[in-house]
Amino acid sequence: TEWNRAMRQGHPLSLVMLDIDYFKRVNDDLGHLAGDDCLVSLARVCANEIQRSGDLLARYGGEEFSVLLPVTPEAGAISVAERLRVAVAETPVHVGGHAGTVELSVSVGVATITPVPGTSPSDLIARADEALYAAKGAGRNRVMVFRDTGAQAISDS
Repeated sequence: TEWNRAMRQGHPLSLVMLDIDYFKRVNDDLGHLAGDDCLVSLARVCANEIQRSGDLLARYGGEEFSVLLPVTPEAGAISVAERLRVAVAETPVHVGGHAGTVELSVSVGVATITPVPGTSPSDLIARADEALYAAKGAGRNRVMVFRDTGAQAISDS
């Protein structure tokens, strides 16, 4: 729906994809219930940072989340992505049945497209995913943005 609206109106559509760094360790070391607590906490932190009513936060799968930002140019999406990255890093997770907290970080990929005929939502997803995996490959806990010349770093831990 948002893709078609952006195409009709000629507005940019941005996608932010986040993946919890080293999440397998949480599940392996503390158990899947602790992992579930981390997922719920991450969703809550992200929901608190998403400020516009039209923005959409969703669990994309596993420990990956996406934020669709209608009518948002690249600079705005980068700002949201960095705010999310910092908020997650600054929010320790209290997991049931364990003393102490779990510190999380996320790798984040950002992509922006102004839809035109011949493009599809899968193009936007592929670009954000490429930037996300570039962030993981560059050391995690950072934001990278898709550019036609390749993913570029925006922030480091």
